[in-house]
Amino acid sequence: MQKTKPAGLLSAGALLLAAMSVGSAHAASDFMAIGDRTSQPVGHYEFCQRKPDECGPTASEEKMVPLTRELWAKMVEVNNAVNTTVIPRTDTESWGIEEYWSFPDLYGDCEDFVLEKRRLLMAAGVPASNLLITVVRQPNGDGHAVLTVSTNMGDFILDNLEPRILAWSETEYQYLKRQSARHAGEWTAVNDGRAVAVASVGSER
Repeated sequence: MQKTKPAGLLSAGALLLAAMSVGSAHAASDFMAIGDRTSQPVGHYEFCQRKPDECGPTASEEKMVPLTRELWAKMVEVNNAVNTTVIPRTDTESWGIEEYWSFPDLYGDCEDFVLEKRRLLMAAGVPASNLLITVVRQPNGDGHAVLTVSTNMGDFILDNLEPRILAWSETEYQYLKRQSARHAGEWTAVNDGRAVAVASVGSER
């Protein structure tokens, strides 16, 4: 796993403010196209066995949380805090096994960064149904996990490899699957129709 990049300018703030002033019309590309139910990553399955309270039903129907200035500021704060305090370390280095999803204390890999950001945003009042662990493939073919914050202005990505918060379509990843908005223990495929250049297709984490 790559090390976290140093914090820098935190993204689409100007774009967000402009969009807030123009209105609420958005392109379909602002939101991921979600497909059928798919397999749950083994690391998340084992995490759910240890922490079932983190993996139950979240919403009877999907609702988009309003992306207010306050929510954007909280997203930036949480993304920065976790990216700069958790030290990247693979599960093999920490636990001696390839996959072990957990909340980080001092060290963690990409899934642990995501779990902590999700936990902090939930504590700040963001519904769990709008905070979705997402599995992607990097341009070099490596698997990776990011947090999708699903809002009425689109799907935004919190990532430990990128200091900015970006719209999902602005990233270089190929999107594979993410948590269901209705049940945190279930996963759905992402139909990523964008032309994404992927150097090689490696095994998904």
